[in-house]
Amino acid sequence: MRTPESILAASALSLPFAGPDDDDHLTPRDFERIATLIGDKVGIKLPPAKRIMVEGRLRKRVRSLGLVDFADYTAHLFERNGLDEELVHLINAVTTNKTDFFREPEHFEVMVNKLVPALLAERRGERKPLLKIWSAASSTGAEAYTIAMVMNDLEAQRRDLSYAILGTDIDTNVLEQAARAVFPAEMADAVPAELSARYIMQPRKPGLRAEVRIAPELRKRVQFAHLNLMDKSYPFDRDVDLIFLRNVLIYFEKSDQEAVINRLVGHLRPRGYLLLGHSESMIGTSITMRQVAPAVFQKV
Repeated sequence: MRTPESILAASALSLPFAGPDDDDHLTPRDFERIATLIGDKVGIKLPPAKRIMVEGRLRKRVRSLGLVDFADYTAHLFERNGLDEELVHLINAVTTNKTDFFREPEHFEVMVNKLVPALLAERRGERKPLLKIWSAASSTGAEAYTIAMVMNDLEAQRRDLSYAILGTDIDTNVLEQAARAVFPAEMADAVPAELSARYIMQPRKPGLRAEVRIAPELRKRVQFAHLNLMDKSYPFDRDVDLIFLRNVLIYFEKSDQEAVINRLVGHLRPRGYLLLGHSESMIGTSITMRQVAPAVFQKV
């Protein structure tokens, strides 16, 4: 919001006064109603300190619906039966989608050097076992495609395995981007050069915005689906080998963290692995898993 001094200065220069967006804010009560709704529906914590962030993300929704202000928006949600239609857009707006290629790279090293060999040893009787890997909060797909790059190289080297990757997320917007597999070119800077040369497609004609695309051989190995981790059950296979759930639990209440982990572990095959973010922990949960590396846990 502008200070009184800045408004006076703008007036002196014959510039427009602050628009309605600058002066419009969620009341504490309306913010609490939205925060409670988001917590109940998707488990994300929105403390009062997040109010300015939420306002910034919701302003576009207020305008796109042709509403007057945040008071009109919350009335639309809670008093005028607009919630059913608006909920998916509200969730998309407040969801944090921080993601990068090769984020926390130690996990991909341990996957290649320790986890995959152990999984294959468990299934040595199979000719070419299919390893199922799940990116359980995939955002725009950078994590899922990173896994695909690593696994595709490993498959070519060993020739004794196959793989399939599932990426899921609550945000429908990022899932659409993940399926397109188009990313800002600067995001690909984190991809090692030898992998970038094989799996990152450069545009034939430079556009206004520099973008790259994931190669078709990886796109066909990765599927994306919508999933709310707060759902009581997940409609996916129960013989998954590796589940990545990194840097997600920090947004959940403790009880919801444990419930989500329990549900995901139920989809792991015996001796499968769950990978969390390095800032996250299983401490304080009643779930019994064996830690085999930093933030890597094995189902026992």
